[in-house]
Amino acid sequence: LHNLRTLGVMRPEKRARIAKETLDIYVPIAHRLGLNNIFRELQELSFANRYPLRYQILYDNVLLARGNRRSALERILRETKDALPKSGIRARVLGRDKTIYGIYNKMREKHLSFSEALDIYGFRVVVRSKEDCYKTLGALHQLYKPVPGRFKDFIAIPKMNGYQSLHTTVIGPDGTPVEYQIRTEEMHRVDEDGIITHWLYSDDVDSSDMQSRTAAWLQSLLEIQRTTSDRAEFLETIKVDLFPDRVYVFTPKGRIISLPQGATPVDFAYQIHTDVGNHAVSARINSEVHPLDTELKNGDMVEITTDPNAGPNPMWLDSVHSGRARAEIRQYLRNSKFEESVRLGRESLEKSAKTLTLDLTSVPDNIWTTVRRENNANSLASLYADIGLGKILPAALVRRIAAMMPAKETKELPAVVIDGSEGLAVQFAKCCHPIPGDNIIGFMRPGHGLAIHRIDCPHAQHGAKTDPKRWMKAQWGASSAQNQYFVPLDITVTDTNAALALVAAAIAEADSSIVGVTVDDSNRAKPIIHLTVQVHDKNHLNHVQQTISRIRCVDHVQRSLHSGELPPGQKSAARDPKTPSVEEVEVPT
Repeated sequence: LHNLRTLGVMRPEKRARIAKETLDIYVPIAHRLGLNNIFRELQELSFANRYPLRYQILYDNVLLARGNRRSALERILRETKDALPKSGIRARVLGRDKTIYGIYNKMREKHLSFSEALDIYGFRVVVRSKEDCYKTLGALHQLYKPVPGRFKDFIAIPKMNGYQSLHTTVIGPDGTPVEYQIRTEEMHRVDEDGIITHWLYSDDVDSSDMQSRTAAWLQSLLEIQRTTSDRAEFLETIKVDLFPDRVYVFTPKGRIISLPQGATPVDFAYQIHTDVGNHAVSARINSEVHPLDTELKNGDMVEITTDPNAGPNPMWLDSVHSGRARAEIRQYLRNSKFEESVRLGRESLEKSAKTLTLDLTSVPDNIWTTVRRENNANSLASLYADIGLGKILPAALVRRIAAMMPAKETKELPAVVIDGSEGLAVQFAKCCHPIPGDNIIGFMRPGHGLAIHRIDCPHAQHGAKTDPKRWMKAQWGASSAQNQYFVPLDITVTDTNAALALVAAAIAEADSSIVGVTVDDSNRAKPIIHLTVQVHDKNHLNHVQQTISRIRCVDHVQRSLHSGELPPGQKSAARDPKTPSVEEVEVPT
């Protein structure tokens, strides 16, 4: 609030940004905590700093209208003060001015003119007891005719911020609408100062009920903070929960549950307990079965049916309106996905270990630590989850573990079988482009799964000598014809222009396609076309090479350890194969 009061020294754009932030976050928090005086001043200052011209125009018109309304206000005030003592009620009657921001909001949201938004007179009637509140209501309804549907009892059902009052709208003199808020002195103090009232007036205010509600709300914010994954999600979640419009529904035992406007039985279930929400399967609203995305109304009696085997539906996120429900659903979905990945990963690793007759329970802690560090996993569960998500090949990991076991427990290990469908768990080295039919070897690359090289790749040969325990035998399994592999070719030609068109046609004829091409014409007598083509396996590559070699202007076709211009994300390899780039080297130094 102090920041807003001193905002005038800043640049207009900074004032507007801070004012918007205040309206979005701090104004709703002040309202939720029942800090009415602070709430109103924050609104006015934010509006004045964000839209100074709109504020000034409305302010000037309110001052002008106030003079014209004085006589009507004085008449209503006099008649109200005269009527209450006749019913034996001692009361203070206070005029209630609308804020500029309140008038602006009413004009904008209800599409009213300025005179229509201002044409309601507001009064507060402060009495001695709850009984006097209801007596006052009756006296006012005898004085003026009440407007049907405009009565609200916030004494029997307080707002979440502890606010209590009776609200009624009546038709006053000359057909003028008049709004009354009827409350006790204690309720008035709570409305003005919010939860701080409990400490200021602890001797004469029974605050236990409101303190428990406030504590529950603050605890829900802590729960939301605990279950959300980042600041943006936390902000989005609490903003959902801060808007003041509420609906009040009942449990089968008569307990009142306050929920945001538009809430569904799912919101209700999570408000009761997290487990009720997580296992909800259906709802009965006023004893009738309704879908879980039904919008609840004031006074509904809601009963939730649960099933211990059920779980949250991701579609619920589209219909829930409370921050707690949204946070709990997201947390459950994150955990369930992680837990499922952990389960799948553990089962896959155990299955692979059985094929090698390796007992994972006998693996020393230092080996597990090394394996986790090599794969950037901060826990064993994270390691299992990466296997379950397809980021680590279980067969390769088992062989890596077996290679590190004490000598007496190791034996000749079978080759890792690669079929090209392992996804993220297997990467094909860009330095040698292995394809089915090549003799291959695998290297456990930290954080990147298993890197597959050709056995004749110079990097693989060097690496296998430097750190043999990180390398393992690999062989191709049954590769699908759907799998495509990149292979670089060097084509020596006599006429570059003629050869390019003929080579492209030959490659298409051989059921392949070009994914990259560069031309090296430094030797004009024998220019070289560097192509990268897609093939299914080595037999398909041989067919492509034979088809190209039959072209009259082609002298020679050979597979290369470097490539032409590769698809996006890969380096162009029109370079000396003896000096590979850093990206190509996948061996430890």
